[in-house]
Amino acid sequence: MGPAGWAGPRTGPDKASVTESGGLDPRRYAGWVTPEELSSSISSCLKDAVAAGEIDVELPSEVRVERPKSRDHGDWATNIALQLSKKAGMNPREFAGILKSRLEGIEGVSAVDIAGPGFLNIRLDAAAAGELARSIVEAGRTYGTNAALAGHVINMEFVSANPTGPLHLAHTRWAAVGDSIARVLSASGAEVTKEYYINDAGTQMNNFAASVLASIKGRPTPEGGYPGEYIADLGRTVLAERPDAADLPDEDALPVVRSIAYRAQMDDIKETLAAFGVHFDVYFSEEGLHAAGAVEQAVDRLREQGHVYDDGGAVWLRTTDFGDDKDRVLIRANGEPTYFASDAAYYLSKKDRGFPEKIYLLGADHHGYIGRLKAIAACAGDDMDANIEVLIGQMVSVNGARLSKRAGNIIELRDLLDWLGADALRYSLGRSPADSAMSLDPELLKKNTNENPVFYVQYAHARTCAVARNAAAAGVDRSAFDAGALDQAADEELLAHLGSYPAVVAQAAKFREPHRVARHLEVIAGAYHRWYDACRVTPLGDEPVTDTNRTRLWLNDAVTQVLANGLDLLGVSAPERM
Repeated sequence: MGPAGWAGPRTGPDKASVTESGGLDPRRYAGWVTPEELSSSISSCLKDAVAAGEIDVELPSEVRVERPKSRDHGDWATNIALQLSKKAGMNPREFAGILKSRLEGIEGVSAVDIAGPGFLNIRLDAAAAGELARSIVEAGRTYGTNAALAGHVINMEFVSANPTGPLHLAHTRWAAVGDSIARVLSASGAEVTKEYYINDAGTQMNNFAASVLASIKGRPTPEGGYPGEYIADLGRTVLAERPDAADLPDEDALPVVRSIAYRAQMDDIKETLAAFGVHFDVYFSEEGLHAAGAVEQAVDRLREQGHVYDDGGAVWLRTTDFGDDKDRVLIRANGEPTYFASDAAYYLSKKDRGFPEKIYLLGADHHGYIGRLKAIAACAGDDMDANIEVLIGQMVSVNGARLSKRAGNIIELRDLLDWLGADALRYSLGRSPADSAMSLDPELLKKNTNENPVFYVQYAHARTCAVARNAAAAGVDRSAFDAGALDQAADEELLAHLGSYPAVVAQAAKFREPHRVARHLEVIAGAYHRWYDACRVTPLGDEPVTDTNRTRLWLNDAVTQVLANGLDLLGVSAPERM
């Protein structure tokens, strides 16, 4: 069933701006169609008017443009005259008139009207707008990328599940969202390293090894241990490599069991993530920190910074100086380091490895970590606002999901992948803000109908590919391009949404919100399905192939490219057939 009727959610950034702090290159794509280009043009006109003495006002760092409620009012609108006229000591319509005369001289702008108290409605020349189709096809995979975050070197940590069991439902969301955030950051010019922190030190690992050994020796799960069939599977893995493990005394068997079972469990985690389309650049071991003496060195370094003190036999970090609700113990009175000490050493390791910016994506139950992690950064001499960012994600549930047969008390990611597939999971988890709780409907995600958002967008991509195949069979190619031929309402609507795509990517990176990309893809898909119904690429019957047909193929293929680019940012495939 083809989704020709549903327009998709009517959400998505219809507003865009270019900022002095690093917006899109206003000359990157041909034609005055993108909102970034128009924003930049308005800013330039304002600066010219100030330089000419026509207005006297401090200019903002950004100018917003938006879609008018009615397309009869033009392609874009701005209220900048209303914002600045009072400060300039002018009537808003008088201010708008000065700006209107300058905007009308810009190539690609066909008309500028002053509406109401001083709104500026801007209409673009169809040929200038249509040039975007060719620009997108020629840009290919680079369309939508920008340099807003060029020069930013970021270490992004997410998932970091304990290697004591399989990945479960909560990890699923953090894997999908974290990977997509990393992708939009990279698309905006940042250098991003994706890192997984392996919590392979401490009591939990001892309990894990004891649980596997108990399974091997046919004993009950020890107190504080891990139940589940996966423990028995790990026991069999251990015996396959070390058949003598069952006969060794516990004190000799435990290190052997721990090493083999840990390696096998980490392999399972990596394989599951790979099946989910998530790959980490670095797997960083907590145990390695301790083995290298990095924890003790971190305490010494923080003491040199003046933030460590001794009290009651313990060693403390004075985190209350930087907004934490209480000071934190680094070394217990018995000489054992705390998890907080490991966190401090890990933060310093990231700093030493050349990452000025560190992003942590943590679950809702880690909300209390925000203050203490930021305090570590400040104690280390960093800017707690610029050098560290802690994102908190909320929980997700799946209607009708069954607990894992292997683990017994969790919903495994591996089972979800077998049930729903990576594309459905990643798209669905990526299209909602990470800081809002959500519930997935498996029955919806398995439907090949308009109601299913991932199907809706993927079907649009597949339909563009089908149109291209049919065009080739009919002798329609891209040997000619007439931008002025894209003058139908459906053409204009589609071009407008394609033109907004780079701004959406930049905003997704700026706000760490990849769901903006998903929602905008749905807007593009809806516009494409309406365009498909209104505009033909292949001629009917014996009609000759014209440059209009060829030009529409350019636009069709531009949609193919943008949908593929956007789906890739979400870690979702772009099928050519469905």
